[in-house]
Amino acid sequence: MEIRQGSFSEALEVLRGLPEFDPLLSTDHYVERMANRPQLVVIAIIDGELAGCKVAYDRFEDGTLYSWLGGVIPKFRMSGLAKKMADFQEAWALDNGFDAIRFKTLNRHKAMLTFAINNGFQVYNVKPKDEIENYRIELIKDLK
Repeated sequence: MEIRQGSFSEALEVLRGLPEFDPLLSTDHYVERMANRPQLVVIAIIDGELAGCKVAYDRFEDGTLYSWLGGVIPKFRMSGLAKKMADFQEAWALDNGFDAIRFKTLNRHKAMLTFAINNGFQVYNVKPKDEIENYRIELIKDLK
């Protein structure tokens, strides 16, 4: 298992393999959103195969790193990759002057919510959407 900084093209390859991101938006959408901002792409590799990614950037310019996109390819889930990528991201965030990490997910992504809470994140906002399963749950983790 290898965890390292990678390229956005590697992250897109991983995201294409995640059922939660079907369909993906255009590559330009993602690139434009992160343009000219500090950013991090974390890549996980198992046996030479792309297995997971985390994409984060300085969205709010308030000392928090926004963990925007990511996941683990289904066949590699439950292998500890998500935790290792999160640890890498947190260390990078601290080294680069960020005080916290935040992200949002949908209420239907129970595994992501459980993972986040078990790893020190706290819910700070809930945004209602059409169905309760589509409510947006916003979480934050203080790194200091």
